[in-house]
Amino acid sequence: RDVERSRGLGDVYKRQEWGYLGLFLSSFLGATIIPLSSEIVLSLLLTQGFDINLSIIIATIGNWLGGLSSYYLGSLGKWDFVEKYFRIKKDKITGFKIKIDKWGSTYAFLCCLPFIGDPIAVSLGFFKINFLKVSFWMFIGKLIKYVLWTIITLWGISIF
Repeated sequence: RDVERSRGLGDVYKRQEWGYLGLFLSSFLGATIIPLSSEIVLSLLLTQGFDINLSIIIATIGNWLGGLSSYYLGSLGKWDFVEKYFRIKKDKITGFKIKIDKWGSTYAFLCCLPFIGDPIAVSLGFFKINFLKVSFWMFIGKLIKYVLWTIITLWGISIF
């Protein structure tokens, strides 16, 4: 029985490890060229009883690092690559220039938004906006996104 119990406990830890790894990967890739919904993965983990704080932290860090990779690709300024893999036209990036000039690095706060988040991150990199400030504001935006999503998910769970 002790062997069965320890095996069952091991399965729980493996499930949690894979769950957190899946959350990190979906969060990272969701902030790049691959259209993944890390919010759905986060909700699934929360409904399975995964730790709330750890889930928020892992999702935020994964999504933040994915956003920073978009920033990096923009900083390279290789339009063939950006247009081919990100499907972002140079006109769209240059269209963000007015907003970037007005808001600077704080514009990175909006990198958490669907559809326009990736082009914003690429634009910030292309225009060489201060990396540390962009990193800070991008992290804050993504953290708030996941905290709000968690609140909505937990509220939804409480209704049912």
